[in-house]
Amino acid sequence: MGASPHRVRPTVISMRWIDDHCHLHRDPAQADEQVAAAAEAGVERLITVGCDVGQSADYVDIARRHPGRVWATAGVHPHDAKDGLDGLEALLGEPEVVAVGECGLDFHYDHSPRDQQAEVFAAQIALARAHDLALVIHTRSAWPETFDILAAEGVPDRTIFHCFSGGPDEARRCLDLGAVLSFSGIVSFPSATELHDAARACPLDRLLVETDSPYLAPVPHRGKKNQPAWVVDVARALALVKGVALADVATATWGTANATYGLPAADP
Repeated sequence: MGASPHRVRPTVISMRWIDDHCHLHRDPAQADEQVAAAAEAGVERLITVGCDVGQSADYVDIARRHPGRVWATAGVHPHDAKDGLDGLEALLGEPEVVAVGECGLDFHYDHSPRDQQAEVFAAQIALARAHDLALVIHTRSAWPETFDILAAEGVPDRTIFHCFSGGPDEARRCLDLGAVLSFSGIVSFPSATELHDAARACPLDRLLVETDSPYLAPVPHRGKKNQPAWVVDVARALALVKGVALADVATATWGTANATYGLPAADP
């Protein structure tokens, strides 16, 4: 029996992904391979995040190789705060740069003196506000101090707590500031119960997904060098924790990432 011309074809749902925080290889050829592998996995857009001025400049160059697919941030990580901010502001006018950071406080390792971390963090908050750019925050073992500096400097309109690793209390404080929370592969770890509670407390339209590659590979890739293509595995774990459909996470994070980083509209 022939097929009816009126038969309804099944709807195919296409999920589009953004890895909103990764560290691509600084070698352009290897970065090209990472971007291509991500595209094959449905990860259409990447934000590659600078941790010092030199790396930030390299990422601007890499973003230029992939217009409409890769954007860069420019910032000084708290580990590198002791090296100062010379040359950073000159990068903030580049069209490929969509955020200041990652910057913040890391009192777990203390690779830079805490007073210098605080000074450099405050200065980058001011730069984000002055240049109307998003702010990407790294905070570890320094929640009270992070909130204090944000209160003193003023929270930029578009602020991301990257690799969010707090519990529900910290999540609520961040959300009350108007920030969004970016979840990494840690959310896929069974032992991360406090983080799971934070993810459940975060509205779907206030979260992002990231790899933080080459670090923090999600389950089932533990022990391997992380890559942007695996942000879908992060999202899958997040959907499971929140009890929502993976497609809902895709739709929400696609829209929130584009809005937060001020990315141009993509083709439908």
